[in-house]
Amino acid sequence: MDNKRDVHPNSGWTDRWKGWIRKPWFRRTLWGAGAALLLFVLVLNVAIWSMDVSALDKATPQPTLIYDRYGKVASKISASQSEGVKINQVPKHVIQAVVAIEDQRFYHHSGVDYVGTLRAAVTNLQAGSVVQGGSTLTQQLAKNVFLTHDRTYKRKIKEFLYAKKIERTYSKDQIMEHYLNTIYFGEGAWGVQKAAQTYFGKDAKDLNLGEAATLAGMIKAPSSLSPFKHFNKAMERRNVVLDKMEEQGFISSQELARAKSADVVLQGKKLDEYKGRYPSYVDAIIQEAIDRYNLTENEVLSGGLRIYTELDPRMQESAERVYRNPAYFPQSPDDQLVQSGTVLLDPTTGGIRALVGGRGEHVFRGFNHATQLKRQPGSTMKPLSVYTPALEKGYTIASRLKDEPMSFRDYRPTNYDGRYRGEVTMYEAVIHSANIPAVWLLDRIGVEQGANAVERFGIPLKQEDKSLGLALGGMNQGTSPLHMAQAYSVFPNNGVMADAHTIKRIENVDGENMGKWYKKSIRVTSRKVAQHITYMLRGVVQEGTGRQAQLPGRPTAGKTGTTQVPGQASGAKDNWFVGYTPQLVGAVWLGYDKTDARHYLTTSSGSTAGPIFREIMSEALKGQPVKAFDLSMVKYKKPPKVEEEKKKEKEPDKLRKELKKEWNKRKKQLEDALKKKAKEWREKLEQW
Repeated sequence: MDNKRDVHPNSGWTDRWKGWIRKPWFRRTLWGAGAALLLFVLVLNVAIWSMDVSALDKATPQPTLIYDRYGKVASKISASQSEGVKINQVPKHVIQAVVAIEDQRFYHHSGVDYVGTLRAAVTNLQAGSVVQGGSTLTQQLAKNVFLTHDRTYKRKIKEFLYAKKIERTYSKDQIMEHYLNTIYFGEGAWGVQKAAQTYFGKDAKDLNLGEAATLAGMIKAPSSLSPFKHFNKAMERRNVVLDKMEEQGFISSQELARAKSADVVLQGKKLDEYKGRYPSYVDAIIQEAIDRYNLTENEVLSGGLRIYTELDPRMQESAERVYRNPAYFPQSPDDQLVQSGTVLLDPTTGGIRALVGGRGEHVFRGFNHATQLKRQPGSTMKPLSVYTPALEKGYTIASRLKDEPMSFRDYRPTNYDGRYRGEVTMYEAVIHSANIPAVWLLDRIGVEQGANAVERFGIPLKQEDKSLGLALGGMNQGTSPLHMAQAYSVFPNNGVMADAHTIKRIENVDGENMGKWYKKSIRVTSRKVAQHITYMLRGVVQEGTGRQAQLPGRPTAGKTGTTQVPGQASGAKDNWFVGYTPQLVGAVWLGYDKTDARHYLTTSSGSTAGPIFREIMSEALKGQPVKAFDLSMVKYKKPPKVEEEKKKEKEPDKLRKELKKEWNKRKKQLEDALKKKAKEWREKLEQW
């Protein structure tokens, strides 16, 4: 019997291991290595958690769409070089193409693909420098958002830390969405949406399989693989991507064959037909969204909002067309343009249908002469500050007003044409834009009454504005075409003023309500007073200072306004025309941004602002029904004028004289007849 003991082949190593463990130095080394590993893991996790990835919390920039009053897209706002899309707006084959060629283990790793990293590390060590990346999509995202593109070990370490933090903070879908919206595809196209538009003239949601593979293939080298510059290389790369997709089970062999044989049709760089349209109106929308709905500028520019507005594209285009034509504007002695601002407004709703904020090259969010201007309105203020409150106090359009040189304490106004008629009716004072009667009447009714009326019309005043100068538009700061259009909307709307606005409602990218306009109307004056003002302002256009503002074939009412350059008898600082038809109000201002000895207007408002008003309004209302003003409460058959009134006054005297003459004639005839009869009776008596 063999007494040899069976020995396990590894028993020698086991014995040695047990021997080492019993040695104090080995146990100390082992504990030290464990502690070092634990410390490394702890430090690594602290380093990972210290990485700030909050920049990714910001919503992916998405353009805000502006809709017109008919619910159609009219314009687009974007403050980003890229246009973001939500992951659910991207076709599955786009995501699969990117994963197949850039990071096939994307849905399985935790931010770093250690096998790929090890392979890249070996290659880099052999080369003596960083020549191969091996980065995952998460690492590429970290590099694109947080790091430079330097090929250094320090940057690679940071990239690793950022990638781990991103994976611990965001889901795979969120990471993919951020990646697709920040990656560069060449030709100035950041993000898959811009790339789809740039190369194929379509949105990302409409990309087919071949187009998706083409874009995914470009990520490695956007310039050298651009189908615009290197079409054959781009197609070879596309086929590589398609092969990878088939290998990884994303597509079938039949789909692979069809995609490879399909033609790739390049559309050239697609110009966004909506971006940059109606810039002045869009500026007003942005400001209104900030002021009324408490949105930030960034939310409006990059929040992917849907803003539904009162914009009428045809009216807006008619206004912009006039503003592009220099023939309608006075010439300047140098390169400083005569500036202007215009607002068209629906009097029944307050909806701003069109708005132009200036002439020349548009500056985004620059000064808007339609909404931000503060200039004295001149005689366009008279219907608001004088004639409305006077009619409310019992004056009529036939009331006689003084029109002769006079002083009001230390204030001595003059008529713009130097003519004084002695006495005029209110109607005549309005159509001839006479200054003296307006100031005289405001003095009679009281400045406080006039100031109160102006504020009811929605025009804010300062205490120093409350003087007799208010009759002629004298204000410390002034007002804007927007405020004047809103004020004049009272008259065609029978004394009621609707709140002027551009925005009807705002929705976020998910369709949730961010703000809504609710109609706010206030009664400013009575229907009767409003109709009498319209009757007089119609006369301004028919036979007064605003004849050149008359719209062909349409009832038109309005008022001219001019302010003088101080110390310059023939120079004007501002030209205004504010007018309306029954369905549309328009306000036009002209002037220099800075009036000085070389830059002032030599034209009257009737010959500049009036024709501009006429051209814009005529085009804006083309094709719309012609409506008549409601003047049912005005009893005058023809405009009351002093001469006519005097004739009426003389008529009773003439009648009295004629009656007296007739009476005297009849009396004499009767007396003669009686005398004759008396004589006959006397003769008969004598005969008896």
